Amino acid sequence: MTTATIQTIDTPDGAFTIVADDRGRVLASGWTADPDSALARISPRLRPADVVEGETDAAAAARAYYEGDLEAIDSVEVAQTGTGLQLAGWSALRSITPGAPLTYTEFAAALGQPSAVRAAASICARNAPALFVPCHRVLRSDGTLGGFAWGLDVKRSLLSREAA
Repeated sequence: MTTATIQTIDTPDGAFTIVADDRGRVLASGWTADPDSALARISPRLRPADVVEGETDAAAAARAYYEGDLEAIDSVEVAQTGTGLQLAGWSALRSITPGAPLTYTEFAAALGQPSAVRAAASICARNAPALFVPCHRVLRSDGTLGGFAWGLDVKRSLLSREAA
């Protein structure tokens, strides 16, 4: 088992916690100051044996994102485990252009599964490294926000930042 590093930084959207493995890959991240909330998002197969507080490389990318470099998060490595469709979905989320969100219907079609709208929504809901795998860029089919694990205010703020 591995030892992960956890770091919480301040952002305009509140505390943002990052959990990275011993290779620097983000296992989970989200807008919380509660380490247990972030750790709970990690798949049991990737959950670290130990967690220590420290600096993560991903924190610099998150800060740069909030300073206006929306592409800073693109190069951050993540580690996720799931079904083939989930892995394809998480990869596809990383290719959504900031400021050009997709609907769940469009996201399902982009995965080659146009009738799998609920599966597309589930892929977003199970995304542990939020921000670095930008599930916030997927909206309900009617264009409304839909859900977001870290709250609709954060999702709205991220989308507004990216639309500017």
